[in-house]
Amino acid sequence: MKQKFNIIRSRCVPLPLENVDTDQIIPARFLKATTREEKFFGENLFRDWRYNPDGSINKEFVLNDPTYSGEILVAGKNFGSGSSREHAAWAIAGYGFRVVISSFFADIHKNNELNNFVLPVVVSEGFLAELFESIKQNPAMEVEVNLPEQTVTNTATGKSEKFEINGYKKYCLMNALDDIDFLLENKEKTEAFEKA
Repeated sequence: MKQKFNIIRSRCVPLPLENVDTDQIIPARFLKATTREEKFFGENLFRDWRYNPDGSINKEFVLNDPTYSGEILVAGKNFGSGSSREHAAWAIAGYGFRVVISSFFADIHKNNELNNFVLPVVVSEGFLAELFESIKQNPAMEVEVNLPEQTVTNTATGKSEKFEINGYKKYCLMNALDDIDFLLENKEKTEAFEKA
């Protein structure tokens, strides 16, 4: 869903696992869907971790723990590796996450998140470890992600880090524009350029 980004301050859901691939984010059996139905994909985010083989809820998995909530997923290093399936980003957005913080993202998955109005924030491994520790100490603590300033702040410690983002994608997120919206917004400029 297209929502303008500015500053997001939220509690976090911690997933301190490294090398989480797109098949773990959304299993291959859900890829038959050809349209992006956010609720469907959101309900099946991390499906094989959220549910036991018999379909019952896995109470040990973090998304099923009422202690944790929020619009920010804090994930371990190398998030979104494996295949390039865009469905993984659909599932993250469909669940309600607007930001994913990690120390490293697979490039294709990172771009898929941006294209689906989820902001991937890359931080240092030290900062990520501190975030996990702060969430463990106080699950109600919040993280502030400031897109205009490109900063992420651990409100429990007051520490911040800058993050990088492509200028075009930053503009699109801040104005809730996908690639087609951007082209339409600049239609007159494009036509003027063609005439020139």
